Amino acid sequence: MTGLDIRHHLGTSLTVGDGGVDLFEYVYGPDSPQLESPKPYLHPIRTRAGRTVSLFRPWDHVWHKGIALSLPHVGEENFWGGPTYVHGQFYVQLENNGTQQHREFTELGTVEGTARIAHRLDWITQSGSKYFAEERSITARVLSDEAWMLTFETTLHNVSGEDIAFGSPTTKGRENAGYGGLFWRGPRSFTDGRLVTADGSGSGSEMRGGRHEWMGFAGRHDHDDATSLVLMVDDAANPQHPPQWFARSEEFAALNPAPFFSEELTVPDGETLRLRYGVGIADADADAASDLADAVRSGLADAATSSGA
Repeated sequence: MTGLDIRHHLGTSLTVGDGGVDLFEYVYGPDSPQLESPKPYLHPIRTRAGRTVSLFRPWDHVWHKGIALSLPHVGEENFWGGPTYVHGQFYVQLENNGTQQHREFTELGTVEGTARIAHRLDWITQSGSKYFAEERSITARVLSDEAWMLTFETTLHNVSGEDIAFGSPTTKGRENAGYGGLFWRGPRSFTDGRLVTADGSGSGSEMRGGRHEWMGFAGRHDHDDATSLVLMVDDAANPQHPPQWFARSEEFAALNPAPFFSEELTVPDGETLRLRYGVGIADADADAASDLADAVRSGLADAATSSGA
């Protein structure tokens, strides 16, 4: 195993490297159009062997960007991108595409081989109102010769002056479309891949809406026919744990532990929403999912201890 390093491209992004492989780029200063609800994102994301397991700005949903914290219904505002679901009208393009704006870094470096990134952001509506002040931290660490993990933690402090409800298209009336939260979009070649949980495996249509502590996606790459595994673990302290999952495999590859899938959560003015996730990335197939989930859970516990959470 080797230690990780961080390279800073001032004003735009950070690259976390693992020897000769760049594990991911974190773009904190995106140049996204307003229509796509500009937000930081991780892409490209790679396995330790260098295989890419994320997709950026696909033509079918240009607001999908690797892994990003994307929320479609924040009160009446859209921090997901694109049109907003309006019951009875389906999707309507409104002037409500908000921005997650980077303010300043509070931590940037490596500690005992773990890459640590922390920064403050403002959530600003398209009309210019500040809704949330966010503190976000991302860490990366190697788990084994075949796997590494990402820890994503955020606190969203409501500074809007009013209570704000987080929801989804399902809470607004669209059946089984409860997406919103930490969202991963996989490569085109992962289409029709295998979703796996502690309770079994299947397709997106079979697994979508189910409650699970963790869910993985095993997909195959073009060129070398190898299989990679992306797995997300929901922290036990998150709202609605274990969450319902928004997952796809037939149309495209996607994973999303969705805390507001079928029930809104209101954050009163002056209060804070906390979310925490672990993401495992492995050169492995679905048979390795249970072991990877255990390793990511252990990594989450270690991260909580080291941060004092």
